[in-house]
Amino acid sequence: MVTIAVDAMGGDQAPAPEVEGAVLAAEEYGHRILLVGDGPAVERELDSQKGARELPITVIHASERITMDDHAAKAARGKKSSSMHICARLVAEGQANGFLSAGNTGACMAIAKMVFGKVPGVDRPALSGVFPTHKGTPVVVVDVGANVDCEPEMLQQFGLMGEIYSRLVLKIKRPRVGLLSIGEEEHKGNALTRDATPMLKSLGLNFIGNVEGRDLFSGRADVIVCDGFVGNVALKVSEGLSEMIRTMLRESLEATFRRKIGYALARSAFTDFKKRVDYAEYGGAPLLGVKGVCIICHGRSDSNAIKNAIRVAADFASSNMNQRIEEELREFAKAG
Repeated sequence: MVTIAVDAMGGDQAPAPEVEGAVLAAEEYGHRILLVGDGPAVERELDSQKGARELPITVIHASERITMDDHAAKAARGKKSSSMHICARLVAEGQANGFLSAGNTGACMAIAKMVFGKVPGVDRPALSGVFPTHKGTPVVVVDVGANVDCEPEMLQQFGLMGEIYSRLVLKIKRPRVGLLSIGEEEHKGNALTRDATPMLKSLGLNFIGNVEGRDLFSGRADVIVCDGFVGNVALKVSEGLSEMIRTMLRESLEATFRRKIGYALARSAFTDFKKRVDYAEYGGAPLLGVKGVCIICHGRSDSNAIKNAIRVAADFASSNMNQRIEEELREFAKAG
């Protein structure tokens, strides 16, 4: 049985979505869940969930909580009794196979690096976001916010880690890896992208060269590499655009309802669209390059997002991702 620790105090509406998501995951996947947070509050929320006490869910008390307003580095160093810290230690001590949090992203990354350490050969861990495409296949974008300033060697490592994640966890046999730039031609872009291109070519991956912003959703690539500044802007723009389109479609659907024309069909189409673009369906972003499983979720994650993040954490742990990243980096270093 895979065991996943959940920071029950991380999200904007904690602990309700975390507890409900844990219940859904335990029911659907059979994983054991460790809910870490304010014991009495988490217990009350668990008691409100029908049948929850029959599931493999354990509550572990944490006397501190890291908030979104906390300074990431200070909180990581100072709040050693926080739910986030305890989750990471449970993984490091072998009591859990991975952990997830919808809390302070900077603090979560700092704690994961501090407690787990980096995979040998990785300069900087990276966040891997998963974007939907119109072809129905997901694209992994590395990095979406962990490193705002990057060296070409880091983008090379991001490409390798993203390719392994796409292959092992998303089950894409030979992932196509692209480098995000302002044009498809190799000479376009900035100094970082131009210097990173030959390094990505040297990895022996299925590297397809430069891709543009529109390819985030076209399905042309399975893995897209960029620095964390560009990746985070792309992520936030995509979330905003998706939210705007959902709102506009909902308004149109309501107008259709008032006219009583094709309501059932329109409602079905809207539900399908919402599911295809909803970040909750992809759970969270794995932190690649640390020696432990850490999934970082959106602060607004609902129970469905938490449930799916638990699935992602379990899949990540079961695939021995970190070991494969270390092995392939070692082989690449030997070949070089």
